[in-house]
Formats: sequence, C-alpha cells, structure tokens
Amino acid sequence: MPILNKDMTLCISLAARPSNIGTRFHNYLYDELGLNFVYKAFAPTDIAAAVAGIRGLPIRGAAVSMPYKEAVIGLVDRMDPSAEAIASVNTIVNDGGVLTAYNTDYLAIARLLKDHAVPAAYSVLLRGSGGMAKAVAAAARDAGFTAVTVIARNETTGRALADLYGFGWLPEVGGTTADLIINVTPLGMRGSMRGEDERVQSFDDDAVTAARVVFDVVALPSETPLISAARSAGKQVITGAEVIAIQAEEQFVLYTGVRPSPEQVRAASEFSRA
Repeated sequence: MPILNKDMTLCISLAARPSNIGTRFHNYLYDELGLNFVYKAFAPTDIAAAVAGIRGLPIRGAAVSMPYKEAVIGLVDRMDPSAEAIASVNTIVNDGGVLTAYNTDYLAIARLLKDHAVPAAYSVLLRGSGGMAKAVAAAARDAGFTAVTVIARNETTGRALADLYGFGWLPEVGGTTADLIINVTPLGMRGSMRGEDERVQSFDDDAVTAARVVFDVVALPSETPLISAARSAGKQVITGAEVIAIQAEEQFVLYTGVRPSPEQVRAASEFSRA
C-alpha cells in the first residue's frame, strides 16, 4: 500500500459491528493493482451525519451493513435498480457529490444461484427477514423460484417480506423441510451481538438431511455450524465467503473502475478471512 498522501482516495464501510473482512479485501487489491486508495471501517453513531460526510469530504464510496441498509435510502440522491428493486442498500458511490446507492448483495446471490446451477424448481426455506434477506428473496424470485417460505419470528417483517415476493411465511422451521435451505440470520456468526449465536446451527439436522443444497450467507466464519453439518451430510453447499467475495468485488469495481482477475479476487478473499 502506498504511503498515505493528500491525493489518496478514501473508501469506507459503515456498520454497527464492523469486521476487518472488507478492509483487508479492498486494501489487498489496492496494493495488488497499485491503486492510490485506502479503505477504512467505521461504526457510526449518527448515520445521517456519516452519509453527509461521504458527500462533503469527499469519500469515493461506502459499504453499508446492518443495521443501516434501509436507513440510508432517504439520504442518497439516486437509487440504482439493484437497490431500488429491494429497497435495501449495501453500497454508496460518490460521483462529485452525487450519491448513488447500489445493492451488490443481490448481484452476488443471483450469480451464486446460477453458478451453482441450483434448479428453480427446488422448494426453498429462507430464514431471516432483514435487508440481506430481501436481497436473497429478490434474487430467488428473479431466478424463477416460486416455492419459497420465509422463516421469521417477527411476523410483521416476515409476512411483509413474504408478501412482497409472493412467498409463504412461517414463524419457525419446526418440521418443515425443503430442497434448498438458506440462512440469512446472525446464527452461526462469529462476533454477533449475542455471543452464543456463533455456536447455533440455524437449521436442525433433519432439515439438513432433507435438503439438497445448503446455503449460509454468514461469512465469518465461512465454516459455520450449518455449513459443517451440511458437508458432513454430503450436501452441496454455498458459503457466505462466496457471497462476500462477489459482493466486495462488485463494490471494488464501482469504486475504482477496475475489474480484478478471478485469481486476484480469490487471493483477496482468502487474505480477508485469514
């Protein structure tokens, strides 16, 4: 990485509990490609002031994580279709003081469902109802999945998400099974706000056994209890490490205008989680 200088371009992340994954991913690629950029994570106490700071400093771009993916919508100037379609933002790009919001989570999910050749005829259990769950639900709908059930204890948000895409809703998994199970909750996440979540398997063994494909969007660790159980059961898996690598790659391109090679993305992803 070049020595800090007055011409260096700053990109940031905004999250209640930031990790080093994005910071390491982006800074690795800046160094690899010889770009005069630097990336820094922040935990804002005032999201409106933070977004105003992006415009005023000026900061080139910002990744947006929980719980700000919907809160920033009224603070930007433009909504790219990827964000507008699901009313959720994970990326802000600053072009001369004009802030445009994107959702590269959606792009990542859509690409992974295609790359892993998951049949749209599969039944789906989608556990979660937050901003990332919107991205997953929208990508599944747009890929042709129709037999989808949203699992969420919060009936208000769960039903709203299900109704938005014409899916079903249940408060608990119970004995329900499906061909494709997707976790979009903090269960299994290292460093979640509730420490015990790290040890929780988001779907029980019966659901894993019945599934053909197991998908966990949790990126840290990439081998969550759910993914470990699925591998042991011989299931096809899609991991959060894959999600975060693709969405971060798309953010990188939006910020810099440079598309790294697949090998560079793979190396950056491995470095980010080391």
